[in-house]
Amino acid sequence: MNLCVFCGSRKGTRPEFEQAANKIGRLMAECGITLVYGGGNIGLMGVLADAVLAGGGQVIGVIPDFLMQREVGHRGVTQLEIVGSMHERKRRMADLADAFVALPGGWGTLDELAEILTWKQLGLVSAPVGLLNTNLFFNPLLAQMQDMVTHGFLDQPSLQNLLVETEERKLLERCGLIRV
Repeated sequence: MNLCVFCGSRKGTRPEFEQAANKIGRLMAECGITLVYGGGNIGLMGVLADAVLAGGGQVIGVIPDFLMQREVGHRGVTQLEIVGSMHERKRRMADLADAFVALPGGWGTLDELAEILTWKQLGLVSAPVGLLNTNLFFNPLLAQMQDMVTHGFLDQPSLQNLLVETEERKLLERCGLIRV
């Protein structure tokens, strides 16, 4: 199974974010789940990839050429695919994924999450999509999503398709990647 993880190119201000990336990475390796991610060696992306690799797992990075030229590509991953654009990166990661999870991050993480949720709503992907709500990071976003339902811009079933957990193992279980 391949899990596409969207997460920050920075580590954030709380140690819990880095700890969660490390924990889910090691759990993925332990369970034989291959990481598909944006190919970076920095921030939570780098922490996550390093944790999977340290646990003996497989990592597929997908990175646009312009970021590779800025030397932020992780050269130690199992497989590193260099693509022409951010759009190609998202499409390729989606093609490789059996499920999607977002960890804390910034604009890029939000963009990737919003796009995959849109694709799921439109039926372009059917894979599970989840949030690892570390330190309740996503609570304001979840409140905004509920407001979208309340104000008629999003239907409740689409919001209910988003799997939200604060614990790594439980999220991977709900995504159908590991058994209880």
